[in-house]
Amino acid sequence: MSLLEVITKAASNPTEHSCPSDYPIILNPDTIFPNLKPKLEDPCPSSLVNPLIGWKISETDSKLIDISKKFFTNLKNTKGFGKDEFISMLNSYLEMIRDKAGVSIRVDSSDSDYTRLLIEKLGVLMGKDVTGLVLEGCVALEIWELVEALAVSGIVEHSCYLNLITRLVEKKRSDLLCTCIKHAFDLGPSELLCVLKYFLSPSKDAYASMVNVRKEWENQALLAIEKASDNSLQKKKLALAKEASILLMIAYDGFSPSELCLHHLLSSSNIDDVMLAPAFSKLNGKEMTNLIQYLTKWLKKYERFPQAGPCPNASAVLGLKACDWVPKLEDVVKCLGLVLDENFSSLVLHPEFHEELTSMEKVVGSLTAEARLSFSMAGVIEKLKTVEVQGGKN
Repeated sequence: MSLLEVITKAASNPTEHSCPSDYPIILNPDTIFPNLKPKLEDPCPSSLVNPLIGWKISETDSKLIDISKKFFTNLKNTKGFGKDEFISMLNSYLEMIRDKAGVSIRVDSSDSDYTRLLIEKLGVLMGKDVTGLVLEGCVALEIWELVEALAVSGIVEHSCYLNLITRLVEKKRSDLLCTCIKHAFDLGPSELLCVLKYFLSPSKDAYASMVNVRKEWENQALLAIEKASDNSLQKKKLALAKEASILLMIAYDGFSPSELCLHHLLSSSNIDDVMLAPAFSKLNGKEMTNLIQYLTKWLKKYERFPQAGPCPNASAVLGLKACDWVPKLEDVVKCLGLVLDENFSSLVLHPEFHEELTSMEKVVGSLTAEARLSFSMAGVIEKLKTVEVQGGKN
C-alpha cells in the first residue's frame, strides 16, 4: 500500500483512531540503531533504498506501550467516571510508568499537587493517544489544574487544541486560554479566531476569570516595583528591575482585563503572520474596532514611554515572567499591518473606523519621526566613531 493510499484510508475511516497507535511514545533510539543491519549482504550501490533488519524496541519501551494501551482501553469512556475515580486511575497509570521507566519522583501521594507533579515529570511518556483522552476527561470533569499541567508540559497534540479551545471558551476559562497561547506550538487559524473573538468581545460572565489574569499582571507589576526599590540588589540587577518596572507599568496601566489577555496572543513567538491573517479577516465590525483601539493604546504607550523596551533577562534573573509576554513595538506594528492588509476595504468603506484610524495615524507619524531622528543620530554616532578611530591611527 502506497503512502497516499494509507493517508486516504485513514482520512476516510476516522473511527480507526479510536484505537491507540502501535508506537504512541517516543522510542529510545540507543537500543535500536546499533542493532540495525543491511538485509542484503551485497547491496546494490546504485539503489536509493537498502532494506535493514534487526528492528527491535527495548523491553522498557515495549512495556510502557503495553501499559498505555491498557489504560487507553479503560479510559475510553470518560463519561462513566467521577472525578475521584478518574484521578485514582490516572495516578495508578502514572505510577506504573514511573516504576517501569525508573524515574525518581520525591513527592508523597497525599500531596494535593501529586497528580499534577506526576504529569509534569512523566507526561512525555504518556503518549499522544492517552494524553488526548486524559485531556478530554479533565475538561469534562473540570479538573482545571490538570488541564493546565498538560498544556504547560507541551504534550497536547495539535488535533486536541481546537476542541480544547472551544471548551475553554464555553467554560469562560480565560486564564487557561492564556496558558494555551503561551505553550501551544501549533495553534491554527480556527483556534486563533475563536480566542480573538472571545477576548475582543467578551460576555459579562467571562470577566470573572479575566480578572484572575489581571491579578497576575498586577502582582508582577508590584513585584517589579519592589525589585526596583531594593537597593540591596547588585547594580546590574537593579537597573534591570527598573527597566522591567517601566515595561510592566505600560503593559498594565490603562488596559482592560480582556486586553491584558490579548497581550499573550500578540507577543507569542509561536504565532506567525500566516496564522493570524486569516483570523483577522473574519472579525466583525465591533471586534475589529476593539482590536484597532487596543493597538492604538500600545502605539500611544510606546510614543509616551520611548525608553520602554524588551527585558528578556528579567524573567530568569528577577522572576518577572510577565516581561516575556509584553508585546514589543514591532509586534504591534506587525499586527497593525496585518489588520490593514486583511481588512482594507472594510476600513475604507465604513466611517466608524475613520476616527480610530485618524487617531492612529497621528501616533504613527510621531513614532516615524522619532525613528528617523534615531536613525540619523545613529549615523552621526557611527561617523564620529570612524573619525575617532582614524584620528587615533594618525
